[in-house]
Amino acid sequence: MFLEYDFMRNAVFAMFLLSVIAGIVGTYIVVRRMVFVAGGITHASFGGIGIAYYLGMSPIVGALVFAVLTALGAECLGCKARVRTDSAIAMLWSLGMAVGVIFMFLTPGYAPNLMGFMFGDILAVSDVDVVSLLIMALIVICGALLFYRPIMYTSFSPAYARIAGWRVRLISSLMSVVVAVAIVLSIKAVGIVLILSMFTIPQSIANFFVGRLNRMMILSTIISVVGGMAGLAIAVMLNLPVGAVVTAFLVILLIIIRLIIKIKK
Repeated sequence: MFLEYDFMRNAVFAMFLLSVIAGIVGTYIVVRRMVFVAGGITHASFGGIGIAYYLGMSPIVGALVFAVLTALGAECLGCKARVRTDSAIAMLWSLGMAVGVIFMFLTPGYAPNLMGFMFGDILAVSDVDVVSLLIMALIVICGALLFYRPIMYTSFSPAYARIAGWRVRLISSLMSVVVAVAIVLSIKAVGIVLILSMFTIPQSIANFFVGRLNRMMILSTIISVVGGMAGLAIAVMLNLPVGAVVTAFLVILLIIIRLIIKIKK
């Protein structure tokens, strides 16, 4: 039985928690049309990983700092410097990757676990990683429940949110930070390259069936959990990379559901 092993139990718990985080945070990303922004934050965090390796620090800490700065930097450039948000993200994305490559090159010897951060290795998550994901999942769930109305108004109608008295700029900045933290904490599990699949594909599937933000969050979470667990089981049985299998499973599921909907129409 696979669950007899500690690393498998950690992998199952991590995948479940990651799926919950991705289901809720990913819904906000998709609704706000922030997929490119999320991609920029994900790849820019590589700069923090490179600097952290060079300084002998935890790569996750470096990625976290870089991701949060990228998220806030994109907000600032887009609002104050009159730079299009996509252009700002493209610049920060390129800068982050360039800084990461430079510091990786300058780091003496071989930088360990680099492939794990690029493509993920959920079978290598530790107890600390699981606890971090648990705390993040609780924060995301509580935040979605307590601040649902301002999040909804800011997502669908920023103008109405301003009229209603909500501080749209502050809410957007805080949500960008939440997105950045959620992405970084998920990097070790599914990697920089594949992380966006967990934060966008289940939400795209859920959008076929529901339109309300709260229902989309719930359905996205369910789809994320099912896809994540199924992908993990298939990957372990066939000895394949978990992140790649989960992504392939979700994409195939999206295509099948889309075809069924088209046929019924």
